Amino acid sequence: MITGDLKSKIDKLWEEFWVGGITNPLTVIEQITYLMYSRMLDTMESKDEQKKALAGVDFKPRFKSHQQDCRFSQYCNLSADEMMEVVRDEVFLHFRSLSDSGSLLGEFMKDARLEVVKPNLLVKAVEMIKLLPLDRGDTKGDLYEYLLSKLTTAGINGQFRTPRHIIRAMVEMMEPNPARGERICDPACGTGGFLATSYEYLLEKYSSLDSIHTETVTNEKGELEQQKVFSGDLLNEYRSHVDTDMFHGYDFDSTMLRIAAMNLIMHGVDEPDIHYQDTMSQSFSDKYPDASHNGFHLILANPPFTGTLDEEDIDPDILKLVKTKKTELLFCARILQMLKIGGRSATVVPQGVLFGSSKAHQSLRTTLVENNQLEAVINLPSGVFKPYAGVATAILIFTKGGETDNVWFYDLENDGYSLDDKRNPIAKNDIPHMVASWKQFRKSKNLPADDFMGHKLSEQLKEQPAETDWQDKTQKAFVVSKADLKANKYDLSINRYKEVVYEEEVYDAPLEILGRLKALEAEIQKALVELEGML
Repeated sequence: MITGDLKSKIDKLWEEFWVGGITNPLTVIEQITYLMYSRMLDTMESKDEQKKALAGVDFKPRFKSHQQDCRFSQYCNLSADEMMEVVRDEVFLHFRSLSDSGSLLGEFMKDARLEVVKPNLLVKAVEMIKLLPLDRGDTKGDLYEYLLSKLTTAGINGQFRTPRHIIRAMVEMMEPNPARGERICDPACGTGGFLATSYEYLLEKYSSLDSIHTETVTNEKGELEQQKVFSGDLLNEYRSHVDTDMFHGYDFDSTMLRIAAMNLIMHGVDEPDIHYQDTMSQSFSDKYPDASHNGFHLILANPPFTGTLDEEDIDPDILKLVKTKKTELLFCARILQMLKIGGRSATVVPQGVLFGSSKAHQSLRTTLVENNQLEAVINLPSGVFKPYAGVATAILIFTKGGETDNVWFYDLENDGYSLDDKRNPIAKNDIPHMVASWKQFRKSKNLPADDFMGHKLSEQLKEQPAETDWQDKTQKAFVVSKADLKANKYDLSINRYKEVVYEEEVYDAPLEILGRLKALEAEIQKALVELEGML
């Protein structure tokens, strides 16, 4: 677990980057990622050298004989000027040469550049990286999440970091399962939050009781608290699948991909399948035909809502489903194509998708309801993605194939944080109730539901009263029949169906109120006359 002391050191390093002229949070994380990667390469090389020395196990060196100066353990003790020269001219040249090795991160290092120009800043960054517990899988994932939490600006194409608690709720509701050989994908993965959180969920679910232990850590307030550490020991029989074929991500921002790949590796996935690719493009179907059509069991996504698209490059297969240039509609159509029959998705969309009146909007909603199983529409508060954006959003949960029967709606009014730019923690939080109600709803339909109760959020679910009367549309959770959706032109906005109970207010008769006003006016006039007489 990441302690308060470690957080304060990272905060200090962050300030050093700022003072050193690097103020873009994404650039800071990228530069720290490079140094982490450098240390991890050196650590893996050292372990393989020890195996060879002790057991004669041969390996392919990551550093050639003339590249030993590029190892973290070699340059970390140099003077500031010497370190700057080695890192800038040799280490990053070595990174770029790794693009020919076929390794995951090597693919994203071909355009790696050192942005640090002040030798003293580089020394401080390297010293900080030396102190990080990168040998502990339970800590380095949290460490990277803490770095990512400092992203406070959206990308040029509308990408931004999805709040971790929203991701966690979506993962809990979708229940990824390696035992079924599930393949999970995010077609606009950004920093890899959905994939990394899915892996965290698996670690917690697949940890035997004996392997779960608690650690005392210092939180941000300097207070001691107990946190659980999950080993994931029951994942061993699925480890090969988890490490090589369970997690897949695509994005066309190389910086994001570097961070996503490192994020998953830091969490403990050895070889996540991460690729530089615009999933809206025709080239996606050409390069990855097995992924672009019927490739995945589960897709979790918060695709960009804005940005520019090359209309001529949009895959014609998507345009057959929705003829539009709106990215949110195109992504939904692509996700349907990428899912296997019976595959499921939880996707964040702007609320315009729910009620838009264009032909493309109506066509997509009709397809979801008539040709697939639209399972849930979750209304999110408009401030949930602040400070990035204030757009009102929703989560669509659907299964590819089959036919819709009833759709479960939920009105999430509070997510545990203030809905302004500060996003400070508050007491009101509907998320535990939402997840508990969803599990109750799936059980009522005799659908498989995960009984896992290991996570903090899941522990809260035990205390949450789940809805039982799904026909009561005055509640936060209720169902709407397919017939009602069809009668409303497949409008999916929650306000179309939710019933608001108004409390009757009783007022005094107008003449009585007027009489009290006249009496009050008379008193005021009398007081004015008395005051005038005193002057």
